[in-house]
Amino acid sequence: MLLPVVGTFALVAVIIGAAYVLLVLKPEQDEQSSLRRRMKGGSIAKAASLGGLLKEDRPLSTIPFVRTILASTDAVTAPAQRLIDRSGLKVTVATLLLMCLCAGTAAFLVIQSVTHYLFLGAAVGVMAMLVPIWVVNMIAGRRVMKFEEQFPEAIDLLARALRAGHAFTSGLLMVAEELPAPVGTEFRLAYDRQNFGMPLPVALRELGNRVPLLDAKFFVTAVLTQRDAGGNLSEVLDNLASVIRERFKVKRQVRVVTAHARMTGWVLAMLPPGLGVALTFLSPENMSVLWTDPLGIKFLVGAVILQVIGTLIIRKLVDIEY
Repeated sequence: MLLPVVGTFALVAVIIGAAYVLLVLKPEQDEQSSLRRRMKGGSIAKAASLGGLLKEDRPLSTIPFVRTILASTDAVTAPAQRLIDRSGLKVTVATLLLMCLCAGTAAFLVIQSVTHYLFLGAAVGVMAMLVPIWVVNMIAGRRVMKFEEQFPEAIDLLARALRAGHAFTSGLLMVAEELPAPVGTEFRLAYDRQNFGMPLPVALRELGNRVPLLDAKFFVTAVLTQRDAGGNLSEVLDNLASVIRERFKVKRQVRVVTAHARMTGWVLAMLPPGLGVALTFLSPENMSVLWTDPLGIKFLVGAVILQVIGTLIIRKLVDIEY
């Protein structure tokens, strides 16, 4: 019984891996090699072409017909593209969707081969399709947290540059060159966009949209207001940096106070599945009823649904907004 399941899983994994290499990795590598060849020329025409590339958004796919299909489904591709941009990963929307499809298909085939229940395999497959999105969202959250830590230093550096007599755009370049990613990367993108023809207010608003932080929106609003109404921008940025540091201090204090509640929530959420896995190894005869008996499968599906609902409720209780 176990050998056909392992063989099926291995065959599907090989097919999916080969399709990923041929349809995703190879076109992306060819495109990167072509871009490197164009950058080595150093001519004015090639520099202008490179500038056009920097102004354009990242393509949805490196395969033309896939890019055409995805371009017509903006309701799906637009949120996925924003999530990828927020995470800083060098992948396309087509790659993310392909990973979701591969994860869901593999999970469906494994569960359906083991239990022979189509509904259970479909349910697990749908949940497995969300795993790549969850991973990218987690990476994006960590990147945003790191940006939040570096942001006051970036504002201070920009304010010092303005007091030294530099233009605002020169200050953006200084922040991009002096600070590491992700702050340096985002400010570099804002500088490059305005340098290649995008209006500065639009480039700053794009920065606020790419970074889902209230502090970033405060920064954009302060700069655009000063450009319209006038005033001492360096002093405004100094005050803004102080406010952001105080808010970050309060945030750290809230995380310390709620650390026990969050740890308790993780324990309560992981205890049922952990206990189920342990009992499966300790007493496989008794636990096998859950996926061999029709009533056991119904209990198992109900337990998974209640577990997900309970985990979401616990997360909502311990997630305090500040």
